[in-house]
Amino acid sequence: MFSIIIPVYNRPDEIKELLESLSVSDYEKEYEIVIVEDGSKIDCKKEVEKFKDNLNISYYFKENSGPGDSRNFGMKVAKGDYFIIFDSDCIIPKQYLSEVENELNTNYVDCFGGSDAALDSFSDIQKAINFAMTSFLTTGGIRGGSEKLNKFQPRSFNMGISKKAFEDSKGFGNIHPGEDPDLTIRLWKLGYDTRLFTKAFVYHKRRIDWGKFSIQVNKFGKARPILNSWYPEYSKLTYLFPTLFVLGIYFSIVALVFGLALPIFCYVLYFILIFCVSLLHTKSFKIAVLSVFAVFKQFFGYGNGFLQSYVKVILLKQKPEIAFPELFFKV
Repeated sequence: MFSIIIPVYNRPDEIKELLESLSVSDYEKEYEIVIVEDGSKIDCKKEVEKFKDNLNISYYFKENSGPGDSRNFGMKVAKGDYFIIFDSDCIIPKQYLSEVENELNTNYVDCFGGSDAALDSFSDIQKAINFAMTSFLTTGGIRGGSEKLNKFQPRSFNMGISKKAFEDSKGFGNIHPGEDPDLTIRLWKLGYDTRLFTKAFVYHKRRIDWGKFSIQVNKFGKARPILNSWYPEYSKLTYLFPTLFVLGIYFSIVALVFGLALPIFCYVLYFILIFCVSLLHTKSFKIAVLSVFAVFKQFFGYGNGFLQSYVKVILLKQKPEIAFPELFFKV
């Protein structure tokens, strides 16, 4: 049986939309939903109660300890033997659970990840951020479902893990963000495989403004050198690209001052390409312009965070919990 685990923090409206989408699922077998309220000041209990007649749903309130620990809590109390984890800002297509079951029956794996997409009802900024986070021109299309590698690192807004794999790995750690690849690598070390389920996508709403988006990707950048220090055998050269991108822009500006325009021209061409691809994908001039802005913020936020963390953690050998306490929850 599937157990759907959903941690939530001060997001009752999001839970309402998520549960509404699950209430029209075409999956006919029994499954349960476990809502874990992570110490919210604005809880979603009343929203959950509205769906108890139509969904097999349970609600738990605990002290705030972060999304990773809340997911672990949910998996410990769940009754199923395969856990599916969503973020509260996701909307689930009606065929999602059927697609997951088909994938597991065809080629079973103890941990999978799915991609994300944008609904027409999303705001223009949400669509632009979704493009930046899923395009092959930025992340290589990994979040958008075009990952071709044998070993896929699931993201915890849309992932599944067997009960056995959870118990063997002890679940998520206390780093956030970065808890997803940390868990994935530990699963690999235990002999478990992971895989991308291309048809098991969700609509990821990402209710964030530009400032919050910058903070989010900056934290992503800070987390990566920490993970590289823990698991150097799984570090990749591609993780450096956003930082090289940022340093390249600084170099291009200096070069332009000295009359060398080619470097900055290459960046202009790249952002024109971003605009054109987004325009073709979204059919919106405004979203295409916003996509350029989103990609710029994505690279600068991640690149600067990675560089800062690389210096402190890799070069200066500072303990990650001391260098970046904001990335670690106390559990």
